[in-house]
Amino acid sequence: MPSDAIEVRVDGPVGTVTLGRPDHGNALTRAMIAELRTALDDLYREKRVRAVVLTGRGEAFCLGRDVGEQAAESTNPADDLARWGAEAEEYRDLVAAMLELPKPIVAAVSGPAEAGGAGLVLASDVAVGCPGAGFGFPEPRRGVVAGVAAPLLAWRLGAGAAARLLLTSETISAEEAHRIGVYHELVGADLVWARASEVGNQAAQAAPEAVQLTKRLLWETIGEQLATQLSNGAIASAMARTTEAAKEGLNAHLGDREPEWP
Repeated sequence: MPSDAIEVRVDGPVGTVTLGRPDHGNALTRAMIAELRTALDDLYREKRVRAVVLTGRGEAFCLGRDVGEQAAESTNPADDLARWGAEAEEYRDLVAAMLELPKPIVAAVSGPAEAGGAGLVLASDVAVGCPGAGFGFPEPRRGVVAGVAAPLLAWRLGAGAAARLLLTSETISAEEAHRIGVYHELVGADLVWARASEVGNQAAQAAPEAVQLTKRLLWETIGEQLATQLSNGAIASAMARTTEAAKEGLNAHLGDREPEWP
């Protein structure tokens, strides 16, 4: 891989992709998003791999996009607008690639999953959590919009649960996330990867063609509608970044202070 921020290993029929930026809560940079796409493509082409585990190194699964990178601005507003649009599209494309991958993806969530990191959990087919794996979308408190995650939430959990999480910006406990169906099961933090790997191996015992066709069917059943919604969400995310609220919210988060909304 191009850097140590994304680590890939293969254990029998299961490939593991690890977010390797623990000092930053495994926050996603644009480079990491591109590397994740490359890792998924590589594991798709690796015939011996029949399932993929996605996990994070350190105390967090993923705390979303790198806020410092998000808050950076150039001296040319047109350049910023183009970058914000590209960033939203890149994350949308990553989510779509996870949904379209014809091999099961199991999220091994051994710590908090927030914002874009929570979106990665929703884009996975199965999610194994632990008691410390809080889940939420704090974007509105930063003046931005979780546009790509919104249709995923509504698809996985229903409109009511999506509205609650997106409009309150609440990070719910792992137990509550398990109750509403985000996590399919909870295990001890030290067992999360092992259990996720077991789930991957269970999928690998079935005929590869049958599993791939099943996942393809699941995607195509809702794919066209969800793909459109993800694109609309990416547009909403990019538009939100143009506001003064987004500038204030992101800078307040970086400065560890409460935002003063315009």
